[in-house]
Amino acid sequence: MNLNRDEIRRAAKRLQGKVIRTKIIPVAHRLSLKLESEQHSGSFKARGAMNAMLSSDVGSDGVVAASGGNHGAAVAWAARTLGYQSNIFVPSIISQSKLERLQSYGAQIHVVGAEYQESLEAARSFQKGRTCVELHAYDQPEIVLGAGTIAMEIDSQVAAATTIIVACGGGGLAGGLATWWKDSKRLVLVETEGTQTFARSLAAGEPVDVDVSGVAADSLGARRLGEIGWQALADSKAESCIVNDDEVKEAQAELFNKFDVVAEPAASAGYAALRTGRVQVNDTENCVLIVCGSNTK
Repeated sequence: MNLNRDEIRRAAKRLQGKVIRTKIIPVAHRLSLKLESEQHSGSFKARGAMNAMLSSDVGSDGVVAASGGNHGAAVAWAARTLGYQSNIFVPSIISQSKLERLQSYGAQIHVVGAEYQESLEAARSFQKGRTCVELHAYDQPEIVLGAGTIAMEIDSQVAAATTIIVACGGGGLAGGLATWWKDSKRLVLVETEGTQTFARSLAAGEPVDVDVSGVAADSLGARRLGEIGWQALADSKAESCIVNDDEVKEAQAELFNKFDVVAEPAASAGYAALRTGRVQVNDTENCVLIVCGSNTK
């Protein structure tokens, strides 16, 4: 499948009435928050999961997915909504709140391995011999296109936006944004010190394996940037920014205390980059920060 604006428009039409058109709130001069934290299942992942399921011929064994938590919850939510069975494989680092959300959607949960990659391998072994559809957390066209509908919404909500700041894990969300905008906006991808898939890929000139650790590892803990995201980002001139765990925790607290926004650590990384000055925004820029999830520890 060729990823482009027309495919994102088709995804948006497919998702109409099935996902939330999340609101944007202005919080400072030339800074607004896009609250995907208020999306179904608690994160932007609902878009890709629902789009992928609506685009697939789901068999009698339903769907299977590996996830640090948010993608699994989104798949379980979409499966329940559409009447399918879901088997979700998660690593032992999954937060209790994300585990409880998965349970609330009626998923069959399999806790396997210490990180996402091990859960993914287990999910693929489970799939063999069964008539089920695998939904990859970030490196699947339908998943990336679903995430890309966020960019389409932002264009209609903040037409003057010049700069987008977003956390990056496996690159599905960032890849969707880059597919829509190319290099027409300044796109800043924020990662933690323990989840540097994009930063290390930029340095190497190609996706490379990274070690995963830290407070945001359950959401941003892909071991390697997805190929789809990498190809889309190559045309976007996206920038990389790294923050540490303490800065993320402080940003998470401030988002709640100052703006009454519940954000998980991964979703707070972008705000951490702004409040620490690691990302500089000048007076001519109009910035939108995507708060990508609310499934806190």
